Amino acid sequence: MPPYFSLVQPKPFVIDEYVRWSDVDHAGIIYYGAYVRFFEIAETEMFRDLGAPYSVLFDRFDFWLPRVHLDVDFLFPPKLDDQLKVVAYFTKFGRSSLHINFDVWHVETGQMAARGKEVLVCTNRQSLKSKPLPEELLTLLRGHHVTPDNARSEYQKT
Repeated sequence: MPPYFSLVQPKPFVIDEYVRWSDVDHAGIIYYGAYVRFFEIAETEMFRDLGAPYSVLFDRFDFWLPRVHLDVDFLFPPKLDDQLKVVAYFTKFGRSSLHINFDVWHVETGQMAARGKEVLVCTNRQSLKSKPLPEELLTLLRGHHVTPDNARSEYQKT
């Protein structure tokens, strides 16, 4: 672990996205299933940002990280071409599980459009039985381990 790592304050990971044509329904608002795509993009880029892209991670540690739980609250209806900020961060590390939160903010209004949570479980690649998360991986992931209140403080209207 680089010596500077422990000096870095954990923070959420943020991507900018737009509501695209394929994301909206007939009413012209974002289709609920589009949020899963936004979550996946943010999750993948967060791991890449930490120096652990999935293309390397799975082979290096010989595991998979299947999703076992997804929970989403829809709070505000973005429309076609609206700009969004997708904020991703880890909230809990279990023995073999990771909890990732996602907050989707509507840039123009400053409102939270949706908030979601995923639980991923570290599994053996052949048997798909759970196995402990590697400590080396947990050390990397702690760079984006924050509470929801801390993650949202920059985006919430006062």
